[in-house]
Amino acid sequence: MEQVEQTPQVIFDGDCSFCRASVEYARKLTGDAVRYAPFQKVAANFPQVPLDRFQRAVHLVEPGGCISSGAEAVYRTLSYAPGCGWLLWLYDYLPGFTPANEWAYRLIAGHRPVFDRVRLFFWGRHYDPPSHFLTRWLFLRLLAVVYLAAFASLWPQIPGLIGTHGILPISHFLAVVARLMGPRRYHLLPTLAWLNPGNGFLELLAGAGVALSLLLLLGVASGPVLVALWMLYLSLTTAGQVFLSFQWDVLLLEAGFLAIFLAPWRPLVPGWRAKTDAASTDSPSKLVIWLLRWLLFRLVFLSGCVKLASGDIHWRNLTALEYHYETQPLPTPLGWYAYHLPAWFQRASTAGVFFLELIVPLFIFAPRRLRFVACALLVGFQLLIALTGNYAFFNLLTIALCVCLLDDQALRHLLPNRVTARFAPAVRPAAKQWFRRVPAVAVAAVVLPLSVECAASSLWGTRATPGWAAEAAEWIEPFHIASSYGLFAVMTVHRPEIIIQGSNDGRQWSDYGFRFKPLALSRGPGWVAPYQPRLDWQMWFAALNGARPPPWFIDLMVRLLQGSKPVLHLLGKNPFPQSPPRYVRALLYDYSFTTFDERRQTGNWWRRRFLEVYFPAVSLVRR
Repeated sequence: MEQVEQTPQVIFDGDCSFCRASVEYARKLTGDAVRYAPFQKVAANFPQVPLDRFQRAVHLVEPGGCISSGAEAVYRTLSYAPGCGWLLWLYDYLPGFTPANEWAYRLIAGHRPVFDRVRLFFWGRHYDPPSHFLTRWLFLRLLAVVYLAAFASLWPQIPGLIGTHGILPISHFLAVVARLMGPRRYHLLPTLAWLNPGNGFLELLAGAGVALSLLLLLGVASGPVLVALWMLYLSLTTAGQVFLSFQWDVLLLEAGFLAIFLAPWRPLVPGWRAKTDAASTDSPSKLVIWLLRWLLFRLVFLSGCVKLASGDIHWRNLTALEYHYETQPLPTPLGWYAYHLPAWFQRASTAGVFFLELIVPLFIFAPRRLRFVACALLVGFQLLIALTGNYAFFNLLTIALCVCLLDDQALRHLLPNRVTARFAPAVRPAAKQWFRRVPAVAVAAVVLPLSVECAASSLWGTRATPGWAAEAAEWIEPFHIASSYGLFAVMTVHRPEIIIQGSNDGRQWSDYGFRFKPLALSRGPGWVAPYQPRLDWQMWFAALNGARPPPWFIDLMVRLLQGSKPVLHLLGKNPFPQSPPRYVRALLYDYSFTTFDERRQTGNWWRRRFLEVYFPAVSLVRR
């Protein structure tokens, strides 16, 4: 009897399967802090409560004799579960929260058989409170692979892109910014290159990123390593200027920033060796897991929204994919075959894209089984994209974010036993001291409103958000911790390609080649990802502007006239190996895939026709 007086007791309907399942779930949350008993056994101990009230609602008897029922009893029970006390605060103090929840409770209690079937459909017969130790383990390993691909891909390209003799030397750029901006330069351009803009230091940053990515892959000092990785990639992204302006660069920075607050901060302890008793002191933050899901939602959903908002006729009449495989920056060999699929299949596939980008993301915040469906569909979508186009590390990074839709119970069926055995199932979530929650709450307080502002601005313009929100987003923008997304808003229906040529006499011209661009007609598409040839990508964007070369293209032509070895290293073919040419120019061609018959007859993957002179013949002034 003394135990009953000191321990809260939940009294429920033992004949109701929905009630029994709910109580079993609550028991795993609260552990020994709360006792549970059916009213059929203990109702006689509480004569002050009529029997019909026990039949209609759950009751909680707390020390001191206080008895609550309905939604209030549910929230007071959850207050005894670690990390759930804030729910009772909402019930007590948030306007409108109490009546809404009491109404919902009465609705569910009055239709328990129906909601029991709903529970079985969405959550399954046996469902434990979700834990995310395996989720964190897998997400961080995939993130490590993404970081490794990003740094290793960029490392050899740095001298030619932003080095001292590269296309856009960062040393010159920083000198100009320092002269114009003064102390504000450190905020506007957050990069370690301010310390030393030389080639050796920039390559050191990339090399350090490779080494730290391997440490993260091994689970060594994950928290500090993630801080360093984020700072290094932010530095290189800022220094990279237009060559590191892709959405997946920004996505990696935002995901990497959130991962800092998800990772275990146990230095020199490999995360893959963690047991529940070791990991329970630093359990994954559910709030950060939710923020990563929110990031995935924005990435996918906004990509669908911008396609409609752009007004592009090819997305609206479902013909976009009839052009996409041919006109995308770097198609794969399978992209050639996908392009020749029947028109009805292409239109159905375009409709499928809208379903995957506008409907499926809503499942991200749905009950457990619908989240799993969303995970499977989005992962499959990314695999299809990767099979038909080379998009660097974007697909793998998106798949890593999809992992956050799963919990440990699901991953135990997907991962090898030698991995899952190191993570014993958690009976109940470990208690977190308040100071362990502060970082996650703080980052959510910053990232969530800023990301909402970015999403609203991309959909409805800056006028849709308050001025202070737009100013805050602008201030934080250089750090890329909350960004807007939207891929392929407008479908390109032609494939212009720039052919750069050199000559010593102005009459006989020889073509420069690129490593991965389809310039030679007989050269088929290749497999490049997760490596990203950043000059090749920028050449694709430059061609879309017609005969209006971007500023960096002029610098590229100057470097070719100078015979810059770092820049020539970015190319696949140098027709002037002994000395640079006297003249360079660029021509614009329209490329398209050959048909099956044309390929059988000629062996060519491409055909082309001349459009115009993209860049006239120029020469360096010789004195």
